[in-house]
Amino acid sequence: MEERDLYNEKDETVNATIYCPKCRTSMEYPIRWRRRTKKGSLPRGADERDRARYAKARDYRIRLDDKVRCRNPRCGKTIEITSLQTVVFD
Repeated sequence: MEERDLYNEKDETVNATIYCPKCRTSMEYPIRWRRRTKKGSLPRGADERDRARYAKARDYRIRLDDKVRCRNPRCGKTIEITSLQTVVFD
C-alpha cells in the first residue's frame, strides 16, 4: 500500500513574508502548499504493516514552491525560499 492511500490531498495557498536580498525589501508572497490529511479509516486490504503505518500517520503540509520572483518593479530577481520549512506537521 502506498502512502497516498492513507491521506487525502488538497492544494492551498498561504501568504508568507519573504525578504529579497538584492533590493532589501520584505513583501508578502503567496506560497503553494499541498496539505495531506489522514483518512478517516484504513483502506481495504491492509495488512499489519499498513495498520502500523496508519496508526503513526499525522497530518502535514509540503511546500510546492521553491522560488518566487521579487515584486519590486526595479528588481524582479528570483528569490529562493530558504526561510520556510519544506514539510510542516500540523
